[in-house]
Amino acid sequence: MKLWGGRFEKSTDKSVDDFNSSIRFDSRMYKQDILGSIAHAKMLGKCNIIPEEDSILIQNTLKEILNDIEEGKVEFEIDAEDIHMNIEKILISRIGDVGKRLHTGRSRNDQVALDIRMYLRDEIIEIKNMIVALEKTLIDIAKENLDTILPGYTHLQRAQPITFAHHMMAYFQMFKRDIERLNDCYKRINIMPLGSGALASTTYPLDRYMVAKELGFDEITENSLDAVGDRDFAIELTSCLSLLMMHLSRFSEEIILWSSHEFSFIELDDAYSTGSSIMPQKKNPDVAELVRGKTGRVYGSLMTLLTVMKSLPLAYNKDMQEDKEAVFDAVDTVKMCLPVFTKMIETMKVKKDEMYKAAQGGFTNATDMADYLVKKGIPFRSAHEIIGKMVLYCIENNKAIDELNISEFKSFHENIEEDVYEEISLSKCVSGRNLPGGPAKESVMKAIENGMKFLSEI
Repeated sequence: MKLWGGRFEKSTDKSVDDFNSSIRFDSRMYKQDILGSIAHAKMLGKCNIIPEEDSILIQNTLKEILNDIEEGKVEFEIDAEDIHMNIEKILISRIGDVGKRLHTGRSRNDQVALDIRMYLRDEIIEIKNMIVALEKTLIDIAKENLDTILPGYTHLQRAQPITFAHHMMAYFQMFKRDIERLNDCYKRINIMPLGSGALASTTYPLDRYMVAKELGFDEITENSLDAVGDRDFAIELTSCLSLLMMHLSRFSEEIILWSSHEFSFIELDDAYSTGSSIMPQKKNPDVAELVRGKTGRVYGSLMTLLTVMKSLPLAYNKDMQEDKEAVFDAVDTVKMCLPVFTKMIETMKVKKDEMYKAAQGGFTNATDMADYLVKKGIPFRSAHEIIGKMVLYCIENNKAIDELNISEFKSFHENIEEDVYEEISLSKCVSGRNLPGGPAKESVMKAIENGMKFLSEI
């Protein structure tokens, strides 16, 4: 008989049991459910709501159940519906009527809200640690490539020379924001809902603050309707994870391009590449492609959660059971992608000569040529027009700007002198951009220093 079956005259159909059950996916919250129940039982005893000896027996038995689950000695039952009812049923089977006291002053509605908050805050910590490992790898790559020049792109067209270190630190900033967003999301997750009951709290004199302290929550929820009907925190986390995956996907796209023969900026390690079943020469960037593809999966989880919640009246509705598979899948996908992506970029070979060669083409020093004329007293817009004509001349004559002789330069403007060659060299183009946030070596070293400080304070 089900623990809630007193009002019913017949059993639910087996197909309804299967349809209604969430144990196949919420069983992962067993630890959080048991820890929450231990704290609840402890509070019930301290507040004299149940006998102290019953409270202690419940707590000790729950600890035994937790140990048995972790040792693989427990099988969950579908007809017990979910992890909460499974744990309570096991508890009652072991200590009888005393176990029936556990649910005093509590509903599954506030219990599940507690469990999922506890579970997700644990997952945030794990994900943050994975991002930190990625950030450290980016810093290591940047340190090794402070002088590695490659073209920076806009519209996927060669634009201006930068360094590979500067490029890596751009991604550092993206993932830094992801960490900051997760920190902020954690604050809203770490609010304790237990004591809200089904929707209207309870008449028992519960000490909600005691339970919150026991379980490491910063605050308690302030409205019982909102506490059991809210899944904003799950949506917010999935939104944060979607942004994180978007950053990984953008990075993956560049890895895919860079590893192609057309770019040849990097070579991926054999351990993080795959081959073709028919073309023996192929070395495919499958890790990057899968990360790019799995981004859509996380986006899908976000849309699922938004859609589930968009028209639900207060407070709890069974629709909200659908929150877990979506947010769990988003979490699992991110945790699958981050470590393998980190190892992929950690082991890739940076082909510095190819990067430099690419920076030499595409007139990436054209802006610096215009700036050179500005420094000679020519208005920038006029200089822009002059260099545009110079680039057209170079294209027609199959030359780079720095391959023009001084006579050719002077044909565009008489103020151009021999010093032009130094001023438009790729190294000077990069080193001259030494503003905070720029690609010059000193600026990137400062960015690395700031990045290391940020990671040390997490």
